[in-house]
Amino acid sequence: MRSPSALVQLALATHVLATIPISGIERTTNLPYVPNKFIVEVDSAADIPGKRSNEAPHAHVLRSLTGRGVGFKVGHEYNEPGLFVGAAITLNDVKQLQNTPGVHAIRPVISFSAPTPVYSSSPSNPAVPLETQSTHVLTGVDKLHAQGILGAGVKIGILFLGVDYTHPALGGGFGPGYKISGGYDFVGDAYTGDNTPVPDDDPLDQCAGHGSHVAGIIGADPGNEFNISGVAYKASINAYRIFGCEGQTSDDLIVAALLRGYADKQDVLTLSLGGSYGWTEATGAVVASRIAGTGTVVTIAAGNDGAYGPFYTSSPGNGVDVISVASLDNPKILLENVTVHGVDHAPITYFSTWPLNSTAEWPIYATSNDTTVADDACETLPDSTPDLSKYVTIVRRGTCTFSQKISNIQHKGGAIILIYDNGRGLSQIDTGNDAKAVLIQAADGEWLVSQFLAGTGVTLDFPQHGASVEFPDPTGGLISSFSSYGPSNDMFFKPSIAAPGGNILSTYPVPLGSWAVMGGTSMATPFMAGSAALLLSYKGKSPAVGLSARSLFESTANTIASDHTDEGPLQTVAQQGAGLVDVYTALHTETLVSPTQLLLNDTAHYQGTQWVTIKNTGKTVKHYTLTHEPAGSALTLQPNTILPAEGPVPLSTDYATVTLSMTKLVLLPGLSWPVSVQITPPTTGDPTTFPVFSGFIKIQSETEITHVTYLGLKGSLKDVQVVDNTDVTFGFNLPAIINGAGDQQTDGVNYTFLGFNTPLSVYRMAFGTPLLRYDLVEPDITLVPSLNPRGLEERASVLDRRFFSFPHGKPNTFAQVAIVGSLLEVDYIPRSAVRPLLTDHYTVINFSKQFANGTSIPNGNYRLLLRALRVTGDIAQEEDFDSWLSPIIGVWDPTVSL
Repeated sequence: MRSPSALVQLALATHVLATIPISGIERTTNLPYVPNKFIVEVDSAADIPGKRSNEAPHAHVLRSLTGRGVGFKVGHEYNEPGLFVGAAITLNDVKQLQNTPGVHAIRPVISFSAPTPVYSSSPSNPAVPLETQSTHVLTGVDKLHAQGILGAGVKIGILFLGVDYTHPALGGGFGPGYKISGGYDFVGDAYTGDNTPVPDDDPLDQCAGHGSHVAGIIGADPGNEFNISGVAYKASINAYRIFGCEGQTSDDLIVAALLRGYADKQDVLTLSLGGSYGWTEATGAVVASRIAGTGTVVTIAAGNDGAYGPFYTSSPGNGVDVISVASLDNPKILLENVTVHGVDHAPITYFSTWPLNSTAEWPIYATSNDTTVADDACETLPDSTPDLSKYVTIVRRGTCTFSQKISNIQHKGGAIILIYDNGRGLSQIDTGNDAKAVLIQAADGEWLVSQFLAGTGVTLDFPQHGASVEFPDPTGGLISSFSSYGPSNDMFFKPSIAAPGGNILSTYPVPLGSWAVMGGTSMATPFMAGSAALLLSYKGKSPAVGLSARSLFESTANTIASDHTDEGPLQTVAQQGAGLVDVYTALHTETLVSPTQLLLNDTAHYQGTQWVTIKNTGKTVKHYTLTHEPAGSALTLQPNTILPAEGPVPLSTDYATVTLSMTKLVLLPGLSWPVSVQITPPTTGDPTTFPVFSGFIKIQSETEITHVTYLGLKGSLKDVQVVDNTDVTFGFNLPAIINGAGDQQTDGVNYTFLGFNTPLSVYRMAFGTPLLRYDLVEPDITLVPSLNPRGLEERASVLDRRFFSFPHGKPNTFAQVAIVGSLLEVDYIPRSAVRPLLTDHYTVINFSKQFANGTSIPNGNYRLLLRALRVTGDIAQEEDFDSWLSPIIGVWDPTVSL
């Protein structure tokens, strides 16, 4: 990435349910990148001319900058020869870095928000329920624990929010001899991402909580009040804290923590963090992938953005060689029951892991006598409503928000509220306040309303102990709806695999309640880290075992359906990866397959012929049958549009055709055999949806089933438009210029660059781009842009003829186009979202009348030229860019003499 100067900055605004009014466009910066901060990777010492033999390679680069009078500030320095050598540098003109000998790569520092669980619940009055840990049964972890395989001797580094090691189930202490045996706090409690880190040697966290939940999934000791255990509870843990109590972190800290964990010889590194990025090229992803290439197992969350469709997995989880982890919903949810009195009726289950804090017995009151009313309690309750502080209030879900219903009930004194479902399903709900309000099933709510109308005198109480129930989750065993979709924009296989991550009970900081239920890929990721620890403790910690971990887990995973019917296809590999981890089978399989991922690419770069090698490592002859098991084809674009599909991404049964060189194979012990696999893309279906097709080559012996997973795209990525030129966001076509008065600019305008009298350029990405540029060009440029090709009618306007005209010096060029100067160049931009309430459009503001290199823009007439390279496009070919020309922009600084 090349730095935006003060002239040009990116900002994001919020997309709402309808089109955003133009007044909603904010003139503020909200970059996914830390402004003017870069991670510079340098070549090896031998490649740097004039380097002193006793200095680190990056020292020469810094000395070169100083010698040329370039102002800069050094943050973290990285010196792990053979892995990553460089520094995080803040400076205004990144071009100076590009011209420095020894510089291998320059990447922007990306900021990441502290991950928020998809849902969470912590106790106000803990109960003591029975927990059978269905996640362990589902994945074979229970069988390994029964065999005494518990992760002993393996070291796991958690890069996250710190850990409350005072928790009894997490060892109760810190340092050698304790479960949390080491680590480092890179930031301190008060760090938010906008202030200076205050590091120390103590990674204790008792304010954020999420990191302690992760640590418990890996290592909670059994014998606690919930009768749960971590996946690898005999492993030792190092905690590397890179978030404060709230706020953000950034790539430079992630890289520092990754390299620290590697230097501390952690066998497994796990990161429950990331941001929707879509590319494999972020520095954190690159370094994580290189570490994985040494034999250290690296597990990273795939992301919780399933609602926002395909090509949206997180970085650094997009690192090529890391294990990117999707989430599967726990089949059982630990919930509470309310007891019914006055009539003979079974207890009623309500969606809370903890009992509502009430010891009284309550009569009931229904806010509506009609159980089909859609907007129950969405308006102020009538004056005839009694004092609801004496009742449990029964209200139907629907139409308005939960908080609005609750507020109307509270205005009548209501304190305990049962909201019965309207068909959307039993789930955790956000009440928006501290109300004792929970969701119950529709049939239970309708029955309670009937009893209220009949006057049977039903009363309810909420037992504080012994009323827990393991409730079957309707989506249990399926990929969590929140789990992000891949693949990466460069068609790498993301996510890699799935693990339990929905409705997970684990440890929490003692001051915050000690236990919590959370959901997210943040929960699935430590499950995979613990699984890797079991593998290493069983097979040994050699680099060869670590390098084999992802393949073993992928080839032995269990494929996952898209629903619980027999009619739907398997879930797309773009969301489930290779399937649900089966840890027991991974450790005990005698059939090895290689490779376990068949990356077919798009049809313009198609690799349809692949080879798979099958090896029998057992002691007996194995007879194999090979079959094709397709997964649903993900329709990644909305039909006949340029916009990505929203989640859940539609699936079709337009499958690829697979031809195998053999379908039967007999292997003696110790022997292996190659099999040719020919995969032909689907021949049916709507090509405008750019289907991602995928599936499995199943290899079954008398006692085992393994598989190889494939994924490809029908269509050429270079045909996918990357810049959004629709009107779906604002009601007018993008890209666009917003003038100083806040109106869309449709004709030439002079700008003084005083106050808000600046042009604001608004654009959105319909797909990711490897390169985005903003340049100033001459107003009469002959280029015909791809996104406004019908001509630029405003050239003939009267206002154009009143513009001042000044010489601009000799123009340079980029991609065969003459430019006056560059305003902005950014590499590897993710696509925008298409869902409400998510930042999904970018803006560029000219603040200081400067080019990106800091030189002043002369007074004169110009146009902005926006260009974004299509995926797989050639940077030297103008036709491979989406391009757009703005109306004429007059640069008129009244302080400059004419």
